[in-house]
Amino acid sequence: MRIQADVFLPFERPLVFTTYRDRLGDLIPHLPNIQDIRVISRTDRGDEVDFVNEWVGGGDIPKVVRSVLKESMLRWTDFATWHERDFTVSWRTEVHAFPGAVTSGGRNRYVAVDGGTRLELRGDLTIDAAKVPGVPRLLQKTVAETGEKIIVGSVQTNLVEIARGVEKLLSAQS
Repeated sequence: MRIQADVFLPFERPLVFTTYRDRLGDLIPHLPNIQDIRVISRTDRGDEVDFVNEWVGGGDIPKVVRSVLKESMLRWTDFATWHERDFTVSWRTEVHAFPGAVTSGGRNRYVAVDGGTRLELRGDLTIDAAKVPGVPRLLQKTVAETGEKIIVGSVQTNLVEIARGVEKLLSAQS
């Protein structure tokens, strides 16, 4: 299923791009769905930077609900290569809860427009319900389609929230 969202930020493209790339940890106070973002590794290669980041979600999930969720259900690892020459980032995500069952990746573009930057968030997410323990074979297609719709909706919402977090962070600095 396609992941797609566009967000306008009233700041210059290089500033928006480097803030996303280099200051994710500073965004946490502005992200109600995120508890933590930990940089596992960073490799600088000229005008490209490779990151591995671990995300911990569930920031706004009530404690009573969180108590019945496995910790792995609230964690994912993001692998990203930032391309400064064309202001893009290629990414893929591994969900800890169901290794190999959820495939997600894409490419985001930071486009200079009048008055700021348009962030074009693009990707795909698929679920292979056959790799999710306990899903009966007859229900795999339904579970996959329903899960994809729910997760893609949540991912798109979170991507927009992250952009708004960048906007709040940069506005506070202005």
